[in-house]
Amino acid sequence: MTDRSVVDTQRALASEAPNAGPWQLGWRAVGILAVLAAIGLHTYFRRYEGSDWHLAYVWTATLFAGLTVLALTRRLLVATVFVTLLVTIIVHAAAAKHQAMNMSVHAYDLFFYLSSFSTLSFLWASYRTELLLLLAALLGFALVLVAAYVMDATRVRRVVSVPLMLAFAVLTGLSATMKGERRHTQQYWEDLVVSTFYSSVPETIETLWRGQLIDAATTASGPLFTVPAGCGAAKKPPHIILIHQESVVPPEYFPGLEYDKRVDGMFRSGDGTLRKMRVETYGGASWLTEFSVLAGVSTYSFGGMRPFVQSLMAGRVHDTLPQALARCGYRNTVIYPLDKNFVSNGKFYTAAGMPEIFDKQAQGAKTGNERDHFYFGNTLKLLSEHVRKSDQPLFTYVITMAAHGPYLQPYQPEVNVPGGGAGTHPEMNEYLRRLSMARMDLEAFKRELKTRFPGEPILLVQYGDHQPIATRHYLGFGDVRFAEDVAITKDSPGFITYYSAEGINFDMPRLPEVEVLDVPYLSTVLLQAAGVPLSDSYRERRRLLDQCQGRYDSCADTAKIMTFHRRLIDSGLVDAR
Repeated sequence: MTDRSVVDTQRALASEAPNAGPWQLGWRAVGILAVLAAIGLHTYFRRYEGSDWHLAYVWTATLFAGLTVLALTRRLLVATVFVTLLVTIIVHAAAAKHQAMNMSVHAYDLFFYLSSFSTLSFLWASYRTELLLLLAALLGFALVLVAAYVMDATRVRRVVSVPLMLAFAVLTGLSATMKGERRHTQQYWEDLVVSTFYSSVPETIETLWRGQLIDAATTASGPLFTVPAGCGAAKKPPHIILIHQESVVPPEYFPGLEYDKRVDGMFRSGDGTLRKMRVETYGGASWLTEFSVLAGVSTYSFGGMRPFVQSLMAGRVHDTLPQALARCGYRNTVIYPLDKNFVSNGKFYTAAGMPEIFDKQAQGAKTGNERDHFYFGNTLKLLSEHVRKSDQPLFTYVITMAAHGPYLQPYQPEVNVPGGGAGTHPEMNEYLRRLSMARMDLEAFKRELKTRFPGEPILLVQYGDHQPIATRHYLGFGDVRFAEDVAITKDSPGFITYYSAEGINFDMPRLPEVEVLDVPYLSTVLLQAAGVPLSDSYRERRRLLDQCQGRYDSCADTAKIMTFHRRLIDSGLVDAR
């Protein structure tokens, strides 16, 4: 090929503006800036965005974004400036959101926070400085892009940029597949923020295309659900203590496992029956179970948005379990082991109807995973003071932490309790030690309730929020290190925990007889066990419980659940946009 033909080929693919001014940048200057930008981005990606396929994903997605801009504008400087500023804004916005809410930035934030006057008012009232900085950054972004557009003398023909854009779209999809699913806790990490944002774009597009956050039928027949102004209970209902047993599962689910059989008793209801419950997370992300328990809706119904369901739906779910109890005069409280702002839980609890949150600081906890008797002791103190001062029934949501992993070191090694038998995996052995302590603390708690409050009816309900990662060795995932990498299906035994209910100083109604209860129905079961009249939506949940045989997301007649969701939306009980 002659020198002239090479030049002609180059001109056919890329050129400079025919009337480029002295203040415009040509290929050499723009090329140097592009190389410097690439070095800066790679330095950041290598340090904060992982390696191997994760690094490949963040790079291919960044290049895909840049090539899309290049195909639209034909200007290399504009594309370079765009991706550089995009990553910069994502990083700084994620840092600001992490500081304020303990969460990373998500693509849906742009729609969620800027699409309504109420959320804008919230941002203006609570995060005015951060909002002004974001708006200034976006304005600066636009101005710099305009300046780059004017100064850019390079031109890249679309016959080059469009095929490259399509190729990197394919490579982005491939690298996303190879790196695996985004971990359900990743939104709460302080690194991987760029890849987290990129991963959130497809699910945001899916949500906007669907037109609502929750899966629902297009239309639904039947009357709208109404929420009564009051309770209508014939007599004062019992105090309710709902214990969220962190990472707790009955060890008898695992045949051949040797352990102290006295532990089995802590999982039985008042009638001596072990009742299985199906949750929607494994090894972590307790807030998913909390949401389903308090809101009475499956997190699966939110698709790819479900890891953020508490923060997204705070104030958007009405007729929650605590709200239903408040109509019956309950004082609603939370005994919480961590800081109340952890993963935005405090905001969700308050919006769901539990404004009194006794978190780590309020309880005077030295650590975030005290023994269960610490939280039970604070519960007894709270109930004693409440009974002395008020005739209201009390609802207390108690969250424990001692059984939470990791299980590589002994928890309170000075406590001599049984673990597992010979040959038990070390992590499971440590987990069983913690269960033995949990059993002792729960039994002591029950004795204290009966001794201290002989004239007070109390409903004690407990449930396991998810299985501990220690069970992975017994589910066939012994080589997996992280809970998020345990790839199990919705019907896997790895999602089965338990719930129990016991009436203290009163006769509790019979509990539903189903093989496995899906977690969204637990609030309905609790209300019935307490003798609290059910609102329209909870009566419908009770009907679905029977018709779907305890299943919710996996109900054989999916249309029933989708219709229920549509009725919730149409009745104003779920704000889905």
